[in-house]
Formats: sequence, C-alpha cells, structure tokens
Amino acid sequence: MTFETKLRRSLLVVGLLTLAFNLGELVLGAVPPLAALVTIMECLMGIGLIYGPQFLKRFFKIAFPPSIVYFYWFFLLISVFIGTCLHMMDIVPFWDKILHMTSPMILTAVGYGILCTLLGSLDNEVSEISPWVFLLFGFSFAGVCGVFWEFWEWSWDAVGNMNLQRYMTIDGVEFVGRAALSDTMGDLLINTIGAVIMGVFSWNQHRKNEKYFEGYQIQIIK
Repeated sequence: MTFETKLRRSLLVVGLLTLAFNLGELVLGAVPPLAALVTIMECLMGIGLIYGPQFLKRFFKIAFPPSIVYFYWFFLLISVFIGTCLHMMDIVPFWDKILHMTSPMILTAVGYGILCTLLGSLDNEVSEISPWVFLLFGFSFAGVCGVFWEFWEWSWDAVGNMNLQRYMTIDGVEFVGRAALSDTMGDLLINTIGAVIMGVFSWNQHRKNEKYFEGYQIQIIK
C-alpha cells in the first residue's frame, strides 16, 4: 500500500468520524435540525472531495503530483472537517483567515503545475526557464482565483442574503462605508500574503534545486 493510499484512507476515517459526530448532534438536538442537516451535507461533500484527484485522473486523464494532492487534502481537513463540521469556524474567530492564508498557497502550486504542463507541451526544458516566470504566474493565478472567490461570495449574498462577505451584523444590521468592505478587503489581503509566502518558499527551494518547479507538473495521461 502506497503512502498516498494510506493518507487517503486516513482522511476518509476522519471524515466518517466527523460525519458520525454531526449525526449525533442531529439526533441529540445539540444544534437546530436545519443547521445540522446542512452540516451533514457539507461533510458528505467533503468525503466525496477526498476522491477528487482520483476522479480527475480516471475520467479526465489529469494527474496531479503528490505535493499538490497532499496539500489539497490538508486543506479539506482544516476547512471542511475541522472548520465547518467540527465548528472551529465558530470557536476560533480568525479560522476563516487561516483558510484564506492556506488556499492561495495551494493555488500558487497549481499555477506552477499548469505552467509546467504548458511549457512541457512546447518541448521546453523546464529547468532552463527563469524561476520568475513560475513565481509571477503562480502568484497571479492565486490572486485571480481569490478575486473569483469573492465574486462567488458576493453572488450568493445577492441571491440568498447569506452574509458570506460579512457586510452586516448577526442581527442583520448592515455596515456602512469602509466597514462594509473590511471583510472582503481583508480576505484579499490575506490571500495575497499567502501567495507571497508560497512564492518566497518556492524561491528558496529553487535556489537549492533548479528542478524544483518540475515537481509540480500536472500530467496529461494519453
């Protein structure tokens, strides 16, 4: 059994235990029934997302490298299972910011992988490409994804008044002026910081190994 298989099964066990916890909350009435059902659905979706990389590999012939897959599973753990299903988002006020710091790191790595794949299709030697091409592309890719995520939150706020962008208080009182923008701008700032941290780390790793960025290459299975 490979390390990747062991890690995937371990995360599945965590997901199932978390699901059992949420079902217990529903049965015992620890949380309102509707909220419990929503959390259970999110937990089930999280369990399904564990197999996202395998789904892409089997049906779309896209294989992500272990470095990206492991980071993706870690994000699932802290966002869906711990953050949402175990209510850490409610217990720790800044947990959302931790997620906004972590997600751009993954997206920056995905950006490296996309660029590696594109360069490989042009028969280029990846190690001969300036590392700044990867650093700038990865940073830009993470930044654009962060902007589109805010579009997503804004859309759901407009349709369902879900307050994802925290533009009003729990009591429904809307903020005015700069206060209404603070959450969105804070998320974008944290997103940028996360991408910069990943960039600095990647730069240092490349100085030690000029083939560092090749480790992120996404394979297209023919």
